[in-house]
Amino acid sequence: MHKKTRTALAAVAAAALTGGLLTLTASTAVAADGTLVAKADFNKDGKGDVATSAAWAHVGGKEGAGQVVALYGTSTGVNSTKRTVISQDTSGVPGSAEADDMFGYETAYGDFNADGYDDLAVGAPGEATTAGEFAGSVTLLWGTASGLTGTGAVTLKDPAAGADRMWGYTLAAGDFDADGRTDLAIGGSDTTLFVYKGGFTKTGGTGGHYAVDLPLLEGAWKLHAGDVNNDRATDLVVNGDALPDLSAPTDELETYVPEQNTLLFGGASGLTADGHQSLRPGLITGIGDINGDKFGDIVSGLSLNAAWEDGEPIPYGAKGGKVWISYGSATGVGKIAGITQDTSGVPGASETDDGFGASLDLGNVNGDAYLDLVVGVPGESVDGHGETGSVVVLYGTATGITGTGAQSFHQGSAGVPGDNEAGDWLGVDVKLDDVTGDGKADLVAGSDENGNGAVLYMPASGGKITATGSRSISPSSVGVSTTGYPSFGWSFAD
Repeated sequence: MHKKTRTALAAVAAAALTGGLLTLTASTAVAADGTLVAKADFNKDGKGDVATSAAWAHVGGKEGAGQVVALYGTSTGVNSTKRTVISQDTSGVPGSAEADDMFGYETAYGDFNADGYDDLAVGAPGEATTAGEFAGSVTLLWGTASGLTGTGAVTLKDPAAGADRMWGYTLAAGDFDADGRTDLAIGGSDTTLFVYKGGFTKTGGTGGHYAVDLPLLEGAWKLHAGDVNNDRATDLVVNGDALPDLSAPTDELETYVPEQNTLLFGGASGLTADGHQSLRPGLITGIGDINGDKFGDIVSGLSLNAAWEDGEPIPYGAKGGKVWISYGSATGVGKIAGITQDTSGVPGASETDDGFGASLDLGNVNGDAYLDLVVGVPGESVDGHGETGSVVVLYGTATGITGTGAQSFHQGSAGVPGDNEAGDWLGVDVKLDDVTGDGKADLVAGSDENGNGAVLYMPASGGKITATGSRSISPSSVGVSTTGYPSFGWSFAD
C-alpha cells in the first residue's frame, strides 16, 4: 500500500465514492461540551471509553463496509479484551454491511436519550438507500451497563435525502440551545447542516430538527463542538472552504485560505450562522478551557507547509505544520498564538512534511487547573525512518499552552511498544481521555501500520504521560479483519 495521511486517504475515498463530487477529509476531533473536555463513558463505570473506527474494514466479505470498536476503560487502561465491535451486520443495527458503506467514517458521542449512559452516533456516508447511491446514513448506538449495543439502534432520517448526499459525513454533539439536552449536528455534501434537538428515544423519536445554512462554498470538512463564550450554549467550529469576500479588492484565489475555520454560536434558539466569526485555519480542531478563565479555547492544526509545491505561499502555514490557538472570550475569539516544533521547549524541529498538527486533542494530564494538548506528527522521520510519526504532549498554564515540560514519543522511545518503520504514521489520530478513572487524562494514538492500523495506549503518571504500562492494540486482536486496509485507529470519536 502506498502510504497516505489520514486526510489524503479520506479524500481519495470520497472522490471514489462520488466521482469527484467531494474532496473532503475525515479525522478526529475532541469531545468538548462546555469549557471542559467530556470523556465518553458508554457503560457508566466512571472510566473513560474510546470509540474508534475501522471504516474501510471488510465485513462479511464486503470491502469498505466498516466497523466501530469501543475500547472500555479499566484501572490499567484500554486493552484488546474489554471491547465491543459493531457493524451493520450486528444484531439490532438497521441495514446490512455493504461494500463502501464506510460505517464509522465519522462518529460523535453524547448521552442522546438522557439515561446516564453515553451513546454513539455513527455516520456511514457511503450508504446506498432508496434515495440513491451514496445517500449516506446516521445510526444511534445506545450505551448500557455492558457498553455499546446494537440492540434498539435507530437510523435518523435525512430531511434532504438524495443520491450523493453522503449524509453523516460530518457529526458533532453538544447542547446548542442550552436546554440541558444533547443535540446532534449532521452534515453531508452540501452547505446545509441539520441539527437534531435533544429528546432522542430508542423508538426513533427526536426533539425535532432545524437547518443551518453554512457560510461555505461546499459541504463542511469537519465539525467541532464546545462553548467558546461561556454562555452555556455549545458553539460549533465548521471547517471548510469559506465563502469569499466579494467586496475585497483582490481576486478570490489570491485570498483563498485552505482549511478555513468558521465559528458559529449557539444560543437559546439553537445554532446559527448569524454573526459567525472567521478563525485561523486548521483541519483538526479542539475546544476546551486551556488557561482556566472559563472560556473555551480553540486549537487548530494546520499541518500544511509554508508553501505549495510551486512555491506559492500557504496563508498561515509553516514549515512542517503549525498549531494555532485562539483563546475564547465573552465575545468569541480573543488572543491568538501559534506553536510549531521550532517553538522554545517543543521537542524536535520543524521539517518539511512533518505534519505537525495533523491530529490533536485536549485533556488534563496532570490534574491541575489547565488543559493540556497532544499533537500528532505523523510525517515525522526518526533515525532515517521516513514518515514513522510521533506524538508531542504540550502542557497548559495560566498563560496558555507553552513548550515548557513538553514530551515527545515515537515507537523507538524507551518502553513504547513497536519499532519505527517507514510509513507507520504514528499520530494519525490522537486522544487524551481518562481511561483509568484516576482523574488524569491518558494518551491514545493511532497509526497506519501498512493500512491495518493500530491503537497505542500510554498512561498518565506523576503528572506526565509515561511509557510504563503502555500497550499496542492491533485490529486482529479486537476482531477486525486485516483484509484490505481497514485503517483501525485512524479516527477516534469526538
